[in-house]
Amino acid sequence: MMPDSSTLLDESLSPTATVSTQPLTGVGDLSHLAWSAIIDLALAEDLATGDVTSDATVSSTTNGRGTIIAKAAGIISGLDVAAAVFDRVDATIAFRPSVANGSRVEPDQGIASLQGPARSLLAAERVALNFLQHLSGIATLTGRYVAAVAGTPVRIVDTRKTTPGLRPLEKVAVRHGGGHNHRYNLGDGVLIKDNHLAAVGGPDRVSRAVHLARQRVPHTLRIEVEVTNLEEVRQALAAAADCILLDNMSIDGIKDAVQLVGGRALLEASGNVTLATVRAIAETRVDLISVGALTHSAPALDLSLRFDLDVKDGPV
Repeated sequence: MMPDSSTLLDESLSPTATVSTQPLTGVGDLSHLAWSAIIDLALAEDLATGDVTSDATVSSTTNGRGTIIAKAAGIISGLDVAAAVFDRVDATIAFRPSVANGSRVEPDQGIASLQGPARSLLAAERVALNFLQHLSGIATLTGRYVAAVAGTPVRIVDTRKTTPGLRPLEKVAVRHGGGHNHRYNLGDGVLIKDNHLAAVGGPDRVSRAVHLARQRVPHTLRIEVEVTNLEEVRQALAAAADCILLDNMSIDGIKDAVQLVGGRALLEASGNVTLATVRAIAETRVDLISVGALTHSAPALDLSLRFDLDVKDGPV
């Protein structure tokens, strides 16, 4: 039976989610509190005052079955999160995934099956689908970028342009789509961007900023600096930057930078990268292409939950 909504923020959710037949792939490396808090917040939005429609129309003794169906082709991410949502609402719900995170699916393909109290299934449905559709959308868009550069050595990487509060889950979704993660947060590495350079000032700001970072941060952190032209590339090389971010440079400009650097630093291309342009950028032989759209503009993958409710258990 679904617990009262007032208890949702007080009870803990096991990170091993007994409703799932697989471990929390990609989510298990998060702290328990981090992903549990994300789920609790989402459920509190929807169930703060209960589910008046289901309480009024569905018997407390009615059980039901459901199947999550793909309505469009895509790559699945977030099965573990969806399973945890159902478990958080009602631990008696059985959630059985039919595919794994990172799997490609086709329209009308079953993603997971569920069974349990009908009221609980209805209460958890929207929140679970919200997570699953959003994260699968990110994985799907990432997969399209990865496919677009197939055959080149370049890596497609994400950015910090994520939905507030959802970064841990969204970065996992990028990996499910075949992409790679850039910095998780501001403490993960040095990335000297245009506004940092503006604050440093002067025509030699690129080299001075790299030198300042080298003097003041641990030797274990990689130092990356953003540049917009070949003169700044030369400054970054002279200062021994580990990685150089080529911001909004033309294809010819990127080719010139690749030739100038000659493998002495990693090269990342960024800015106005689209599915129409990413192949040409990859063919310049840069090492990384960062795409903010993976997390800030990915459309949700169309999924639905089809119910088969057992209504013979009696009146409401």
